[in-house]
Amino acid sequence: MTLLQSIILGVVEGITEFLPISSTGHLILASRLLGLAQTDFQKSFEIAIQLGAIASVIVLYWRQFLVPAVLGRVLAAFVPTGLIGFALYHVVKTYLFGSDTVVLWALGLGGVALIVFELLHQEGEDAVGDVASISYSKAVLIGLFQSLSIVPGVSRAGATIVGGLILGLSRSAIVEFSFLLAVPTMLAATFYDLFKNASSFAPQQFGVLAAGFISSFFVALLSIKFLLAFVRTRTFIPFGIYRIAIALAFAFL
Repeated sequence: MTLLQSIILGVVEGITEFLPISSTGHLILASRLLGLAQTDFQKSFEIAIQLGAIASVIVLYWRQFLVPAVLGRVLAAFVPTGLIGFALYHVVKTYLFGSDTVVLWALGLGGVALIVFELLHQEGEDAVGDVASISYSKAVLIGLFQSLSIVPGVSRAGATIVGGLILGLSRSAIVEFSFLLAVPTMLAATFYDLFKNASSFAPQQFGVLAAGFISSFFVALLSIKFLLAFVRTRTFIPFGIYRIAIALAFAFL
């Protein structure tokens, strides 16, 4: 992988990480378009590069992590995701990350599910309006929804947001909670993967990873602001249509 390819993938990651369209799925498909084989380093890159986007959340929301009520709920939601991710790490890394078929089916079916859900969902007047008011039991259930995203193409943000809406959170509250929950989730995933595989990286590959990290960080700052503005007035149906369209396009390709 060249530095230019790394920067391109970093831009893809920054755009897609917080939108309900699957950043991992897009990284895998973008890597295919760039002619990059799914080597062990490439698979690790597609996990670790997400840390750049997560750093943007820390910059924008660091004060939230200092609020005990918020931090407690974020950690409670992380527990089921962490346990499931740790248990299935080998299966996911070995088999699912190398499968275009899994990604395309997950993108397409996820798009259909997102559209159907939005057509049926109505936000109640008693919807939970802020992160600190989420019950711990609901936080854990949101973490279970997030764990569905270990399948490439499902979308961590999409699974988390839909799960939160099902559980009675307001749209703005679950979007913000999804941002915050991404931090421990992706920190754990990245550092565990690097712990397992970094010793096999060539020295120049760390530079490639750094280039992708930096580009994803700056693009993600804009992506977060876009999503927050978007959810105030719109549903996620356009993202569902996009998921179906891109799955069909790559299937024909």
